[in-house]
Amino acid sequence: MKRKLILSAILILLLAAAAVYFYGGSKVPPGQPPLKSLTAANVSTLKSTFNADKADTRVLLLLSPT
Repeated sequence: MKRKLILSAILILLLAAAAVYFYGGSKVPPGQPPLKSLTAANVSTLKSTFNADKADTRVLLLLSPT
């Protein structure tokens, strides 16, 4: 019984650590704007910001969890 309890506690701690790692936010270098998630509500903001910097090099990176 004690072994099951210890294994359950370890599993819960690992799941909590994974959740914090993947959903806990991120840090960016000083001077860089914060990272943003693309949603249907902010596509127009992304488009206008992207098009406003025509003289600069622009990179748009889309990552898919597949």
